[in-house]
Amino acid sequence: MNNAEVQTEARALGDPTRYRLFRYIADAPEPVGVAELTDYVQLNHNAVRQHLAVLKEAGLVTEELEERSRPGRPRLMYRLHPEAAGKWGTQGAYEWLAAMLSDAVRHKVEPRQIGRRYGRRRAEELAGTGEATDLMETEISRRGFRPTRVTRGRQVEFVLGRCPFADVAGSDPDTICQLHLGLAEGLGEGLGGIEVLGLTAKDPRRAGCRLIIRPDLMPA
Repeated sequence: MNNAEVQTEARALGDPTRYRLFRYIADAPEPVGVAELTDYVQLNHNAVRQHLAVLKEAGLVTEELEERSRPGRPRLMYRLHPEAAGKWGTQGAYEWLAAMLSDAVRHKVEPRQIGRRYGRRRAEELAGTGEATDLMETEISRRGFRPTRVTRGRQVEFVLGRCPFADVAGSDPDTICQLHLGLAEGLGEGLGGIEVLGLTAKDPRRAGCRLIIRPDLMPA
């Protein structure tokens, strides 16, 4: 993170109310709506929205429409930006990585296998909330990989613009890349209709890895 990004984030969090909102969102297990945040800080709706706009502009939180199955207008929901994880006292991506690797050691299985377990588990949570390829792209984004989708005939490539585990992957690329491949395979299996063809690894510090899939519904 460069100095300009640090200064932007620090300015956004310099306001006590914004910092409280940020920490509440960061600590929440699920995306948080404006009404809940309004109740928490005891300010009016417009004031909270203005604070959220600053946090969003600084790259500290993301804004998304609620996944809604019942009638009514979807709400705007906020969650910690994946690239802000591990900063400003929040839990980082490395805690998630450590949990998976710990499971692999404890159960004496390969990283790819434990990745598939986690991927299938996450797919169960996402099932039925959208088209499978879109859900996979969204999940990859939420983990901080900055994917760009490229369609090539019946195949789809996700070009990963960032590795959230670059420091570890730089010294042990086989373990981390196999874990990522397993995660993608588990997601594809759990969501259904997606065959993972492979992961082309690049230098994690420069990014550019390519996850290649074939959705069953792609036209011939």
